[in-house]
Amino acid sequence: MAHVTVSINGRKYQVACDDGQEAHLSRLGSYVDNRVQELVAAVGQAGDARLLVMVSLLLADELSDAYSELETIRKKSEGVARIIESEERVSLGLENIAERIETIAAELEGA
Repeated sequence: MAHVTVSINGRKYQVACDDGQEAHLSRLGSYVDNRVQELVAAVGQAGDARLLVMVSLLLADELSDAYSELETIRKKSEGVARIIESEERVSLGLENIAERIETIAAELEGA
């Protein structure tokens, strides 16, 4: 098990992570610290606990927005898939009609 030190609002925290996840955890820590710094700039130092709660809520809001966007994309992709299926059915239907027309034309030529 690896350990990473992340710095948030000037304080260092030792965090355990799976081996190989150190860089990812460092990036996440930097992201959280940046959001804390944005809050500090907007509301001032409101205490570590309050700042972390506020940042947690902001991150949860971002995650909620991302899930909503993914759901919208999923629904659009399902709609596109249905359109493609419909176009394939129409295409097969047209091929069948073309074959029938060819068969009728061949019968008429033979008559």
